[in-house]
Amino acid sequence: MQRAADVFRAGSKVIGVVPTMGYLHEGHLSLIRLAKQRSDVVITTIFVNPTQFAPHEDFSKYPRDLDRDTRLAETAGNDILFVPSVDEIYAAPYQTFVEVKDLTSVLEGKARPTHFRGVTTIVAKVFNITKPRVAVFGQKDAQQAAVIRKMTKDMNFDVEVVIGPIVREPDGLAMSSRNVYLSPDERKQSVVLSASLRRAEEIIASGERTSSMITGEMLRMIAAQPSAMVDYVSIAQDLTLEEVSELRSGMTVLVSLAVRFGPTRLIDNTLVEVR
Repeated sequence: MQRAADVFRAGSKVIGVVPTMGYLHEGHLSLIRLAKQRSDVVITTIFVNPTQFAPHEDFSKYPRDLDRDTRLAETAGNDILFVPSVDEIYAAPYQTFVEVKDLTSVLEGKARPTHFRGVTTIVAKVFNITKPRVAVFGQKDAQQAAVIRKMTKDMNFDVEVVIGPIVREPDGLAMSSRNVYLSPDERKQSVVLSASLRRAEEIIASGERTSSMITGEMLRMIAAQPSAMVDYVSIAQDLTLEEVSELRSGMTVLVSLAVRFGPTRLIDNTLVEVR
């Protein structure tokens, strides 16, 4: 893979990379298509990264289907599938990690303290291996997108980070590989996530500027679902991820949430321009 990337770059080919953990769905495929629009050669990586899972999380159970992923990636225009092993990525004795401060201590980072160190480390390694000019990530993982952008800037990676929009099911649920964990009843209840985000957009558009009033309405909607357990509902500045108590005209805020339905933890978000 290192030699292949060198050959493409030497031939003035623009390489686009789409880092994933596999079990691809339409959300991933939209990122591959976006990378195809911006590059000559698209490399999709599939690696279920152990360093971004805490010991109690679902690393061993995370869904995997390489044959299916290969077919789907090809249909979206992918050129090369990079599927390294854990031993190849973290050759023993592995001791080096990349870490972004501050942005990783809130929201998902507060709930999952070791998560983003694993994310930034694997993305930095993917950048070094595949040598892309363009890297495409999804807005569904909004905090991850902010962290990757910060790491890319601070580490002087010659990579343009592109963020693709959230892709949703017809009923509004954000597409996620973890959706397969939901029972039929939990799946029905999970639409409250996107519905509560839409409600937040409506309340802000109506002129409400107090964050607690907005999140309070969202929490009431979510609490009506018997299987739902809220980890957080947040309104924060879109770049710094600092919590906002009062919205002001001209700012863009990230309204985000993490909610469990049984053992399945789902995240979702929306960016809102305050007018």
